Amino acid sequence: MLTSELDYQQFVKSFKARTGIDLTYYKEAQMKRRLTSLREKKGFNSFKDFFQAIELDSNMYAEVLDRITINVSEFYRNQNRWKVLEEKIIPNLPGTSLKKIKCWSSACSTGEEPYTLSMILHQSFPKLHADILATDIDENAMKKAKAGIYMERSLKEVPEKTKISYFKQDNQLFYVTSEIKKLVTFRKLDLLADTFEKDYDLIICRNVMIYFTEEAKHLLYQKFSRALKPNGVLFVGSTEQIFNPKQYNLETIDNFFYRKVSN
Repeated sequence: MLTSELDYQQFVKSFKARTGIDLTYYKEAQMKRRLTSLREKKGFNSFKDFFQAIELDSNMYAEVLDRITINVSEFYRNQNRWKVLEEKIIPNLPGTSLKKIKCWSSACSTGEEPYTLSMILHQSFPKLHADILATDIDENAMKKAKAGIYMERSLKEVPEKTKISYFKQDNQLFYVTSEIKKLVTFRKLDLLADTFEKDYDLIICRNVMIYFTEEAKHLLYQKFSRALKPNGVLFVGSTEQIFNPKQYNLETIDNFFYRKVSN
């Protein structure tokens, strides 16, 4: 094994011991390339020196988390899938008939995803009470999410009616209205290490699995399945099809939507 490889593997061990985040669950080539780029940008010749700097500098640690999580998001990303959610999935969720559903945006990044869900529910299902939890491992990203302030490029897929109803514009910035913000609760959570709450009607986990190893994906699908109510739905990203959903007690009900089979 090369010295540089040992240097990186020791960084992975130290980072897990310090933060609880296990980088071995991420695809190694991608993760090593991202972190090497950041390390070199900061002027460190080794991961050992880089880690020592991270321990002393909270801003640098935040940058590392940002590089790990790749916070790229936008409202109504892959808009046609959100249309399916609105028209076919939500009306048939277990809690909908009871006028109360429990939802989770499990890797919420800077907030576009849970706010999109909030807008859909507020606009199309005004009598439906929704408990929306939004979580992410990156606290810096969640600070941006809680602020609810976005550049116009994040809104390119937002229907004009929705943009007018749920955003206030000030020059080049768009502010999510308080009626939408108050529907979402943000909390830090590590998908791989932390336990999940139970009895969700809807779990959204999009554009996250592509960064994980097959072992990590398998673990997560098991955890998501256990967290869903019977007949609850998991909504995944457009490159994250589950090829054998039965092994997780799930069944395909539309492209990228999987329902938990009730026993």
